[in-house]
Amino acid sequence: KLCFRDGNITVLLWHIFFCFCFFPERCDEVLASPLPYSAFTSSSVLEADFGAGYAKLNRRVGNGGWSPSDSDRYQWLQVDLRARKQITAIATQGRYSSSDWTKHYRLLYSDTGSNWKPYRQDSNIWTFSGNWNSERAVRHELQHPFVARFVRLVPLDWSEEGRIGLRVELYGCAYWADVISFDGQGVISYRFRQKKMKILKDAISLKFKTTKGDGILLHGEGQQGDYITLELQRAKLLLQINLGSNQYGSIQGHTSVSSGSLLDDDHWHSVLIKRYRRSVNVTLDQHTQSFRTNGEFDHLDLDYEITFGGMPVSAKPSSGGRENYIGCMEAIHYNGDNITNLVRRRKVDTSSFHNLTFSCTESRTFPAFFNSTSSLQLLGQTDEDTVSVRLQFRTWNPSGLLFFTPLMPGGVEVSLVEGKVTVHIYVTLGKNTRVDISSGSGLNDGQWHSVHFLALESIAMLTINGDEMSTVRAALPIQIRTGGDYFFGGYFPRTDLSPSQRSFQGCMQLIHVDDQLVDLQSVEQGMLGSFENVSLDMCAIIDRCVPNHCEHGGKCFQTGDTFKCACEGTGYSGATCHNSVYEQSCEEYKHLGRSSDTYWIDPDSSGPLEPFRVTCNMMEDKVWTTIVNDLPAQSSVSSGSRPEDKTVLTLNYSMSAEQVNAVTSSADFCEQHVAYMCYKSRLLNSPDGSPSTWWVGRGNEKHFYWGGSGPGVQKCACGIERNCTDPRYYCNCDADLRQWKEDAGMLMYKDHLPVSQVVVGDVHRSGSETRLTVGPLRCQGNRHFWNTSASHGVFLENLGNPDYIRLELKSATVVSFSFDVGNGPVELTVRASAPLNDDQWHRVEAERNIKEAVLRLDKVHREARSAPPQGHTRLQLFSQMFVGASGGQRGFLGCIRSLKVSGVTLDLEGRAKVTPGVKPGCSGHCSSYGMHCQNGGKCIEKYNGYSCDCSLTAFDGPFCNDDVGGYFESGTLVRYDLMSESSSSPAVKEGSSGVLSAVDNLTREELSFSFSTSHTPAVLIYISSKTPDYLAMVLRHNGTLQIRYNLGGLREPFTISLNHRNMANGQPHNINITRQDRLIQLQVDHYPTVSYTLPEASDIEFNLVKTIFLGKVFETGQIDPVLIERYNTPGFVGCLSRVQFNRIAPLKAALRTGMPSTASIQGVLVESNCGASPLTVPPMSAVFDPWHPDPGDDLFTGESIIAVVIFSILCTLVFLVRHMFHHKGSYHTNEAKGAESADCADAAIIVNDPAFTETIDESKKEWFI
Repeated sequence: KLCFRDGNITVLLWHIFFCFCFFPERCDEVLASPLPYSAFTSSSVLEADFGAGYAKLNRRVGNGGWSPSDSDRYQWLQVDLRARKQITAIATQGRYSSSDWTKHYRLLYSDTGSNWKPYRQDSNIWTFSGNWNSERAVRHELQHPFVARFVRLVPLDWSEEGRIGLRVELYGCAYWADVISFDGQGVISYRFRQKKMKILKDAISLKFKTTKGDGILLHGEGQQGDYITLELQRAKLLLQINLGSNQYGSIQGHTSVSSGSLLDDDHWHSVLIKRYRRSVNVTLDQHTQSFRTNGEFDHLDLDYEITFGGMPVSAKPSSGGRENYIGCMEAIHYNGDNITNLVRRRKVDTSSFHNLTFSCTESRTFPAFFNSTSSLQLLGQTDEDTVSVRLQFRTWNPSGLLFFTPLMPGGVEVSLVEGKVTVHIYVTLGKNTRVDISSGSGLNDGQWHSVHFLALESIAMLTINGDEMSTVRAALPIQIRTGGDYFFGGYFPRTDLSPSQRSFQGCMQLIHVDDQLVDLQSVEQGMLGSFENVSLDMCAIIDRCVPNHCEHGGKCFQTGDTFKCACEGTGYSGATCHNSVYEQSCEEYKHLGRSSDTYWIDPDSSGPLEPFRVTCNMMEDKVWTTIVNDLPAQSSVSSGSRPEDKTVLTLNYSMSAEQVNAVTSSADFCEQHVAYMCYKSRLLNSPDGSPSTWWVGRGNEKHFYWGGSGPGVQKCACGIERNCTDPRYYCNCDADLRQWKEDAGMLMYKDHLPVSQVVVGDVHRSGSETRLTVGPLRCQGNRHFWNTSASHGVFLENLGNPDYIRLELKSATVVSFSFDVGNGPVELTVRASAPLNDDQWHRVEAERNIKEAVLRLDKVHREARSAPPQGHTRLQLFSQMFVGASGGQRGFLGCIRSLKVSGVTLDLEGRAKVTPGVKPGCSGHCSSYGMHCQNGGKCIEKYNGYSCDCSLTAFDGPFCNDDVGGYFESGTLVRYDLMSESSSSPAVKEGSSGVLSAVDNLTREELSFSFSTSHTPAVLIYISSKTPDYLAMVLRHNGTLQIRYNLGGLREPFTISLNHRNMANGQPHNINITRQDRLIQLQVDHYPTVSYTLPEASDIEFNLVKTIFLGKVFETGQIDPVLIERYNTPGFVGCLSRVQFNRIAPLKAALRTGMPSTASIQGVLVESNCGASPLTVPPMSAVFDPWHPDPGDDLFTGESIIAVVIFSILCTLVFLVRHMFHHKGSYHTNEAKGAESADCADAAIIVNDPAFTETIDESKKEWFI
């Protein structure tokens, strides 16, 4: 995972190279060629001189190799090595000088010539690539060498020009091991040389094969409660070990680890257990699990003996109840002793064996493996009144057909449906009748289960797993008659009685029809029944969930073909629950535009650490991550039971120590506040010089400095600043006074944090009191979030032979992810909708797992490619890894940051500091994230990110979106001086916070604010000047808003009255008014903007702007008497917020005392976020006049008609007045007396003072006509 941005030309090469060399004994002898002709057998031969014995590598005898009579997938060539050998490699050729060869094949092996096991690699039945001509030999080194006597090759694909042709060679060496057969009664008892053994390290190994899913392989125990047990449970290997528990239960040493699956397959499995102290490695068939035992003890204390194959006679009753082992073991080694050799030499106790044998009994089962296209047809009795079928099956699929048999008339279907065995009996005599019975649950667990179905005369019975007590019975409407044909695992003809399930994936064995065991070997030889796509004499079922490929606790579910991961509730997503759904830090949440809150973070992304919750505090210039502990502030510290005892206070955080360390490790800076309040209680310096108190931090290290000081200095903050109460000491509390003192400060050495314990010593003296405070851990910055500049083209490349992986920007819009794990090159590409070389940050995520490969760009564009069902899955890389270039070529031009490989953040910044031409840190963050700075906030570039400068806005917060407001009580006012009283010079210097860009004469201004009130009248805002010019926003007595402009040139101020909207309704309202020369634009709340125009006679300059008043006017110069007389008393009561005039935020300046400004407050002003309340004014369509009242429901009543007539007469009078008193070039207005009691200003002018004259410009939209 990485992020990149186009930018500077630099190159970063990161070289990672690992080499592990092993030199085992060479095991590469030729095994097949020395064998006689009779050691080779086959399914068939084309002719005598095409016999299997001629299939030796590089031989030309006979017809130059083996060819079967038919070229199909049922053919095989088998080699009997005459003894068990270790096989390490295989080579094949086509038939000499012919067109016959084998392109692909599978490899089976066995000890007995039956019960074959397919060779597996990368969790799949492996397909080997063969030959493409008749002469060239193709050799394969086996990734997992195996031991077997019989080897069988099964051709899968062959020459199109000819037929199957094959010559073969096997390579390896001799193998020998003592084998012991266990019958469930015999137990090997290995007595120790001493009665009690205290064992620090163990090395135990053995091999086993069995058909039983349960049984104890080894067991040892001691009288103190220690034990070790290795056993099979439900065909899985279970290791249980206990190095010791105490009698109080506070230390529990029991540890249990499970490994493997389907281990009852009658094939050899190897186990190796290595333990040193509490560290244990368990290896089962090349798969290793590492873990640490629970508890605190290191030794395994065993008494007398350790047993193999079962429990000893002396075992404790609590150890009993488990079955002894039935099967074979070989190569048993215990701490350097060869147990099997000692048994053969009669050096250990084997008295419990009735018949000790050193050979393995051949299994009598003959399994059959079915896939989704398989079918096995067998014959039974015809026209009988009994259907009796028994079989055993194992599968992972919840549903599938076990068998189907037609009746006369009708049919019987026995299927697995959602893990239950279900029987459908169809009877078609007269009318169609169906009888259903079912039994069992969860039978698709991969274990062997038995089914017995019996229909006798008019009764049907179903028994699962031999439990006769749970047999399900059902009555049949008529007596059945058998049809004689039985179809197992698949029935594909389309008939009227076709079964609901068509196929089965899994294994069957011990099939009985009409109470007779079916000889499947005769079926394989074509002497009995018929089959299609059935693999006989083998069970190739695979447990795809062991090992579990679902990460982070995801649950694995599987079928015969594939597996799926359920990631719900894990905090991760993806095919294998690999991708964290949370961001890695509070920094990343800020870059998403999030505000302060509690968030889940995942610092190592897809790594092993689980996500956890932290508090993110988004400041303007920093982002703080806060982790709290459970120690209350000023916790009283009590003394111990003895004077010499110290009191230990342990702090618990809301996450593990590893999770806390992940936060501190990735942070730039961390701090934690500590405070020690004392009353006759010393802190660091006791009389003998040793510290009375210390604290324990990261890594359980003790530290003897206190807050405000640093490592290596046994001082408190006052000792550093030299202002302690007693200058002879370096802490206030060390003065040992009988009065309350305090030593407090910040611990800031982040590699020591967090504080996990505080050990307080001086609390046992009479009268001593201590109160301790340890604040939350606070960290800021993210060392890995912005990493380095890099180069152009290839983001990352690592090469193997032939494996490789490459992540590349192929063009301006295309990102490519290519790799080869041995199955051939694969390339995924995503195409962006816009060029990627736009100087913006882009995020690339490339993932390859056992299920799929995925490439994501900017969390929007995605391409996925499923992994092949069979093939290599492991990426083997042995070369250098290059970041920003490919072998020094095709360099990337731009910046790369936050490069993570498998959840680990690579320290690109650290490498950049020591790599010539590479610089840590990338600029240009504002181009990608500046849009998060709202309301005019300015994005400021920082070394490790960006911040929003809100100083020239009316808002606060990390993104300039937090309201700054205040509640005004009666008589409260805010005054902001832009110009001094004595001169026309600015009251604040240019460049200071909040100053106007020009304080001279304005031809453009913008005023915006939010308010809520229920009181009228009031002056909301008044902006005065050194001249009579002013701008005022007032609420009149009836709650309507009026804007008053006086720029000169007119007899009276230009007014805009919003007559039909009561704004004093207690709801928040937003006002925005802008003026450019004569054009005025006004927007109220969410309504459309309305334009007004100043008359031609009006000036357009707002001259010498002096002061801004909020809430009330207190001015000594010229002022409009109307404002003072009608609206200034008693003053505004309510909330004002978001007040901004051009670049000035007067209310914010008044409330933020730390900002240099000329703002002052008179009266009581309480800060409030009232402006943040949501608007509750109902929406209005733009097609209507925004200030017109909504029509009522009684629009067409009689009273409304009369009102319309009266209103028309009034409008006519208004028109006459305007015509009679229109004087071009002049504009004046005076409000009539009684306006406070009138419905609106218009009615007041006309009704109360009809002699009033007024000239109105046509562009002024004050009169609603």
